[in-house]
Amino acid sequence: MLVEVRRSDQGLEIDLTGEWRALELERIDAALAGIELGNVRAVSIGTQGLRALDLSGAWRLREFVRQAQESGAEVQFRGTAPDQLRLVDCTLRGTAPTPVVHDDTEFGLETLTEAGLTEIGVRSVREWRDLVTGLAFMGRVFVTIGRAATSLKRLRPISITRHVYDTGITAMPITALIAFLISVIIAYMSAQQLRRFGAEIFVVDLVTIGVLREMGVLLTSIIVAGRSGSAFAAELGSMKLNEEVDALYAIGVDPFEALVLPRLLGLMIALPLLTIVADIIGLMGGALLCRYLLDIPITQYLTRVVEAIAPTTFWVGLMKAPVFALLIGMAGAYRGMQVRDSSRELGRLTTMAVVQAIFLVILADALFAVLFMELSI
Repeated sequence: MLVEVRRSDQGLEIDLTGEWRALELERIDAALAGIELGNVRAVSIGTQGLRALDLSGAWRLREFVRQAQESGAEVQFRGTAPDQLRLVDCTLRGTAPTPVVHDDTEFGLETLTEAGLTEIGVRSVREWRDLVTGLAFMGRVFVTIGRAATSLKRLRPISITRHVYDTGITAMPITALIAFLISVIIAYMSAQQLRRFGAEIFVVDLVTIGVLREMGVLLTSIIVAGRSGSAFAAELGSMKLNEEVDALYAIGVDPFEALVLPRLLGLMIALPLLTIVADIIGLMGGALLCRYLLDIPITQYLTRVVEAIAPTTFWVGLMKAPVFALLIGMAGAYRGMQVRDSSRELGRLTTMAVVQAIFLVILADALFAVLFMELSI
């Protein structure tokens, strides 16, 4: 059944269900033809039950809405009208939604104080709206994950595998190099200070705990934020400029399921693996410096590493990786899907995606540190 109809004192309540595609036009026409619009004052249409809607289905829905309005009924959608229906209306009118442009520099005020207060107000409202939109984006992503989890095919494993390769395997060389250099720096600076007290052996503890708990996952996440976060924003932004995302809507494909979800899941798989690589290379870098600077044998270094590691040391660092990956992927995909109008906007939002991803990673790491301290982990 593609249409569910209920009559009430207010009029007709219609719920659209199933897939409204070109292949189902005969069934759609038959279902709509059975709806009696005579003496109906109001028609309420709900689209929450739709699994798919392409342009053919949207066109037929528009024709039904027009017929209901010509019969004297007031037609309303429960919630927002489908994007495909809006696209058909705009195409037939030969118009496009006019973007709202805010002037950040000229307010027409006489005093500098008033201009400053107005600027604060404008920016506050803009940031609040951006926060609300970001939360809505996050909610839609989680809803999409819940829907896709019902079918392996909808999770698009081939696409996820490609993104694991792009964000993980190809990032291993730079990740390993940075982890090696940072561990060498930590070991060298620690050795300079601890040598005064004859406590060079504790350099091993500092390197081990620092790399496994914090530096390995944090530096890897920052590298991935600059590398993959910008790539997500640029790729999705280019698709928005080329109207490829609109084309997906037109054929009834959810862009969040086809474009956003595989990137997020791929990054959530790749970042923990990169973190493990960074931990291993970081410990190797510390071992080399301890061997040639402090004359600590490799066997003694490994013994001290085992003694310094608590049961939770490795897992504390590793469990942060999927959370950081989710934040990075969300920031990149969110800003990419916001791109409109020009390549300049694409560049601005790509830069913003990288900055916000790095900020969110550091903020989340600080919150994790407070949480683990309170839990005595």
